Amino acid sequence: MTNLHLKPGWKISTLDEVATEISNRTDNPSKSGFERFVGLEHFDSCELKIRRWGSTSDLISAMKLFSKGDTLFARRNAYLRRASKVEFDGVCSGDAIVLREKSKYLVEGFLPLLMNTDAFWEYALANAAGSMSKRVNVKSLMKYQFPLPPKDEQRGIADILWAADESVESRLCVLDSIGSAWQSLIDNIVPDQSAVPGARIGRLDDLCEMQNGRPFPSSNYSDTGFKLLRPGNLAPNGRLIWPQGATVFLDSKFASENWDWIIQPGDVVINLTAQSLEDGFMGRVCLATAGDESLLNQRLGRFIVKSGTEREYLFRILQTSRFRRVVESHCEGSKVRHTYFRHFAALPVALLSQEEQQRVIKAGRDIDNAKESANQAVDKARSLIATLREHLLGGDT
Repeated sequence: MTNLHLKPGWKISTLDEVATEISNRTDNPSKSGFERFVGLEHFDSCELKIRRWGSTSDLISAMKLFSKGDTLFARRNAYLRRASKVEFDGVCSGDAIVLREKSKYLVEGFLPLLMNTDAFWEYALANAAGSMSKRVNVKSLMKYQFPLPPKDEQRGIADILWAADESVESRLCVLDSIGSAWQSLIDNIVPDQSAVPGARIGRLDDLCEMQNGRPFPSSNYSDTGFKLLRPGNLAPNGRLIWPQGATVFLDSKFASENWDWIIQPGDVVINLTAQSLEDGFMGRVCLATAGDESLLNQRLGRFIVKSGTEREYLFRILQTSRFRRVVESHCEGSKVRHTYFRHFAALPVALLSQEEQQRVIKAGRDIDNAKESANQAVDKARSLIATLREHLLGGDT
C-alpha cells in the first residue's frame, strides 16, 4: 500500500476510520418488532446488496440488529466474498459483522463498494483464522487499509457502480424467472407415478441404494494431494465446484486405502445435513463430471444405481420438487437437520425403460443448457462491472 502513487486528493485510510461496527443485539428476535432475518444462507457471493431474507418468527437465539444502509460482512468462509448492503431494518446471524458508514468520510453506499474489491478479499482471506470454518475477526477486519478518494469523487464513482449494479439486478430478475421455469420443466420431464399411462410404478429404492461418506481426519487436510468432497463443494446448479479456500486435499495414501469411497464422473451425490432448509442445501444433489474425482466425506452420500437404471435419470428424479418436499418434511434435528436414505427411499417413481430414461436425460440437458446461457450473460456483466470497480477504486495513477 505504501508503494502506491495515489491520485491527487486520495489518501490511505483504514476501515475503522471510515466505518463503525454495530454490535447491538436482541435476545428474542421473534418479539423484536423486526420481521426480516438475514442468515449466511441469504448472502449471494460478490453481490452488493442483500436480495434475500428469512422470517424472525421462528428464531429462538440472540441475533444482531442492523439498520437500513448498513453493510453486512459474512466473516465465515471469506472465499465466498460476501459483503452486502441492506436496504431494510432487521436482524442477522452472529456470523455477520454489521458495519455502518461514517458520513464524515464516506458518501452513502460507498462502503460495500470498497469491501468488494480484490484487494479487500485478499486481505480477508489472509486474515481468516480457524481450521474447519475459518473466520475473520472484527479487530483484524477494521485494520484493512485502502486508497480513499475525496468525497466529491466518491459520489461519482458510487453513481457509476450502483447504476451498473442495477443493470445486473434486472438481469437477475430475468434469471430468477428462468430458474422458476427450470424447476417446472424438470418436474414435467420427470414423470411422477401418475403421469405415464401403463408405466410400472416403484419406489426410489427400487432404482438405487446409498453409500454414506466416511470421516477423514481434518488434521490431515492439506493444500495439495487428492481432493476431499465436502458439503460446500455441492453447488445449487447440480455440479461440483472446487473454489480456492473451499477445497481441501488429503495425502494420496488416503485414496489408495479408501478406493471404494472415491467419487467418479457420473456419480450422483447428496448433502445429508444442513442448518437451514431455506436455501435448498439439505438434500442438494449433484452429478460428478470429469475432474471431480474425490473422496466421499461424512455427511454426504453417493447413490449406487441398480441394473437398468441410468445414473443421470436418477439425478433428474432427485432434482424434482417432489423429492425436495419429501426430504424437507422428513429430516430430523432442531438446530442441525439430518436426512437419511430411509427418509426418502419410498418416494414413488416411474420405472421407465432405458429408452424412455434417455429421453428424460436429453430433455434435462437441453433445459440446463438454456439456463446456463442465461447465467453466462449475467456472469459476463458482473465481470465487466468488477473490472470497472477495480479501475475506479484502485487509487493508483
